[in-house]
Amino acid sequence: MRGMTTVFIGLLLAVSVQELAAEGDASDSRDYAPIGRFDGAIISGYRDHESSEYLLQNGPVKQRGDSMNVVQVEGRVRLIAYKAPNGASISEVYRSYRRKLEDAGFRIVYKCYDKECGGPAFADSVPVLPLPKMVVDPLNYRYISASKFSGGQQTDAIVLISQDSSQQLRIQLTVVESGELKQKMVTAEEMLQGLAENGHIALYGIYFDPGKVELKAESRPVLDEIARLMRAQKNLKVILVGHTDNKGTYNHNINLSDQRARAIVKTLISEYSIASNRLRSNGVGYLAPVASNLLEEGRTLNRRVELVQAN
Repeated sequence: MRGMTTVFIGLLLAVSVQELAAEGDASDSRDYAPIGRFDGAIISGYRDHESSEYLLQNGPVKQRGDSMNVVQVEGRVRLIAYKAPNGASISEVYRSYRRKLEDAGFRIVYKCYDKECGGPAFADSVPVLPLPKMVVDPLNYRYISASKFSGGQQTDAIVLISQDSSQQLRIQLTVVESGELKQKMVTAEEMLQGLAENGHIALYGIYFDPGKVELKAESRPVLDEIARLMRAQKNLKVILVGHTDNKGTYNHNINLSDQRARAIVKTLISEYSIASNRLRSNGVGYLAPVASNLLEEGRTLNRRVELVQAN
């Protein structure tokens, strides 16, 4: 760790020498109007990709290469780096951007500070503009990931706040517009990792007709992976928890989610020969949303099954 810090300080000193004395926004740059900038900040770097992919971090990183909480989004990707004015504190800038995001209609998906995020491993996983446009101290930063749905489109906003060798704060706002969330199927290995690290993991790709409890044939690949996990981990016991959106009454959704979870357990027992004493089911309806139920995109995310590790 000491060696990494020494290298980082050396890089920051080099950046300080290279930066131009003249202060002003980078050429051909602009703010993302719905969010704007911290008062007194200047744009130090700007990049605009009309169509690109972006790997969004929506949870902590345990080690380099950890993709458990990564969501791939696609669309127009803008990276805007700022130098904050002298005297601004990292907490002040963090609070300001959180307010800006909420005022612009974004829902905070994940927020953390250096150690809580995963330290240098997390900092390395966030795409940033190159030195000297953006500087990140891997031991001192704040991070916010936020999302909103509007007009059938998704917009993700990522704020990373850190500092350079002169203690001047650096900010990068990344905006991904019109990207569609890709709910990739989770493998048995990823299920095991999610259970080990978080005690649960969301599974998409288990399908039912609206209001029905019979599993559709398209659910087979996910069921195969659950069974593969259970066969590989002989002592593992799990609970299948059903989740719904908020369409319909409370009691209806509780019952529907419970019956769907039971259907999954029944299939794993009867068709995959998983021992019944290793499987339980429950349904919580719309009590634990992961997105807003006001729009269809959010309701789609909330209709899921979660695998929870049991005693």
